[in-house]
Amino acid sequence: MSIENLKNQMPEYARDIKLNLSSLANEEILNPQQLWGTFLATALAGRNDTVIREIEAEAAQHLSQDALNAAKGAAAIMAMNNVYYKFTGLMEEYRTIPARLRMNILAKPGVEAVDFELWSLAVSAMNGCQFCVKSHEKKVREGGLSLEQVQTAVRIASVVQAASAVIGGEQAMGGVAAQAA
Repeated sequence: MSIENLKNQMPEYARDIKLNLSSLANEEILNPQQLWGTFLATALAGRNDTVIREIEAEAAQHLSQDALNAAKGAAAIMAMNNVYYKFTGLMEEYRTIPARLRMNILAKPGVEAVDFELWSLAVSAMNGCQFCVKSHEKKVREGGLSLEQVQTAVRIASVVQAASAVIGGEQAMGGVAAQAA
């Protein structure tokens, strides 16, 4: 199970997605924890069983158990926060009311705060929450990450989202990915 297996399950029309998966999996602008945590958090956010399984298998080779759990935690907390903060962004009168949602993992994610923030940023980009994207981008930049590092995380998010859509579509239609699963 790996990125290579994932690529092999994609049809030829998704060649660009396959090529992008390869180049991003070998990207060196992020350290291995940042890279594979971003892959795993965004795979979970993409909600496709095959993509999650293949990326989690490869991420497990590069991440400690704490980092695996933190990447999963970033996907989980952003699934909640992205909905809430998109709503408050649309409905201004709710912004002054405390969220009253538990978010303890933000204070103690189990990995370096900048890495957790990067994963949260990538998931928030996938989920389209401009308020969370802006907040997490500010924190990772303050934490020392470059524009190129942030861009790389969002590139991973976009390609993993596309892979999830392609594999999910193929599975729904009984195509290549369904036969390989």
